[in-house]
Amino acid sequence: MAALLAQTSTSFGELVQFHAHLDVIGAASAMLIGYFYGLRALEARYAPRGEVAVTQRQKKLFVSGVVMMVVVSSYPIHDIGEQSLFMFHMVEHLVLALVVPPLILLGTPWWLLRALLRPVLPVVKILTKPFVALFLFNASLGLLHAPGIVELMLTNDFFHFAAHFAVWFTGFLMWWPVLGPIPDTPKLAPFHAMGYLFLQSLVPTVPASFLTLGDQPLYKIYETFPRLWGISAHADQVLAGFIMKFGGGFLLWGAITWVFFSWYADEQKYGALPADRNQPMAP
Repeated sequence: MAALLAQTSTSFGELVQFHAHLDVIGAASAMLIGYFYGLRALEARYAPRGEVAVTQRQKKLFVSGVVMMVVVSSYPIHDIGEQSLFMFHMVEHLVLALVVPPLILLGTPWWLLRALLRPVLPVVKILTKPFVALFLFNASLGLLHAPGIVELMLTNDFFHFAAHFAVWFTGFLMWWPVLGPIPDTPKLAPFHAMGYLFLQSLVPTVPASFLTLGDQPLYKIYETFPRLWGISAHADQVLAGFIMKFGGGFLLWGAITWVFFSWYADEQKYGALPADRNQPMAP
């Protein structure tokens, strides 16, 4: 067994050589330039008077979202996922769907987002309805992990980009009802938001179970790749399933916890009545 592992194992240096992903760098640069230029160019026209147009926290959240997108879509995570280990591909999918969208939405001032979406606002209102968004996101996520789709992504660069854009875009739709980033689209009440996120946390367990419980690799193309660190294609698939189930669950349950404590803090701040509220008023 040791001899077999030595023959089939590939080191990191042998597998992955650094190269810049110019498409990712270009997309990230366009997002950052558009964001900061939009803040400057549109503030006078669209930002509400008497309010801070954008906070430093919002700027940091937006930049963090773009940085996370670049990290998982570039060397070495993307390259390992594309050339050897599916579990790295899974990490990329989860971050693009569950981490990047909320950071960008939270980091974009509502007036800027509303101004940018004004031409397509009627469509946005339909796509961000909770059940529509939930269906589109999970349909996209499920298709993204179908064996034929995975193989096509690894053999066709344009389709790979389009598939990742789909899960990234529908990730925004999924988070939209929870965050309610513009006044035109209602934000779910905290209790309903927690139920919505709880339902979302259950859905990925279905494809994850196929990955973790299957006794053979679903993605035959990964059996043809060099095995980084000697991890077999089947073990890689099982680990990817655990990442999808527990990693995605951790992120979503973290969001549920955040909604709950934000709700509690608001209740304490705005909903509390004086301790003597039952006492008769003095004449």
